[in-house]
Amino acid sequence: MPVEHLAVDVETARKDTPLAELAQRMLDEELGDLVIAEDDRPVGIVTDRDVALAVARYDDLSALTAADVMARDPVTIHRDATAIDLPATMAEGRVRRIPVVDDDGRLVGIATLDDVVATVGEMLKDVATVIEGQSREYEPKE
Repeated sequence: MPVEHLAVDVETARKDTPLAELAQRMLDEELGDLVIAEDDRPVGIVTDRDVALAVARYDDLSALTAADVMARDPVTIHRDATAIDLPATMAEGRVRRIPVVDDDGRLVGIATLDDVVATVGEMLKDVATVIEGQSREYEPKE
C-alpha cells in the first residue's frame, strides 16, 4: 500500500507566522503539527512540543515566528513509498510525523506514527483471522 493512502490532509503555515497564531491554529483545529511550506514544498515543521518548549526557552514569546521554533528541512517520504517504508523512515529520522511529497517535492499530505499503528493493527487483525480460520485447536474467548 502506498504511503499516499495513509496520509491525511496537511495543514501548512509560513515561516513568518507568529508563534501565538500557530498555537491557536493547533488548538482550534486539534492539530499536533503544522508544516511550514514555501511554494508548496516543506521547509520546516512545528509541532505542539516545539510550542511547549518555546515557552520554557524564551522569556518573550510575542516576537517569535515559525522560523524561530521549527525543525528545518523535515524528513519527507515520497507518496509512492510503501507502508513498510514509513516506520523505517520515521525511525531513521527519529520523527513521529512525515510530510508526504510528490515527484516535484510538493506536499500531498502528512503521515504520522498514529497512521502506522492503525495500519499495523488492521494488518494484525487480518493475520489473526487467518490463523483462527486455519487452527482447529483455537477457540476465541468471548
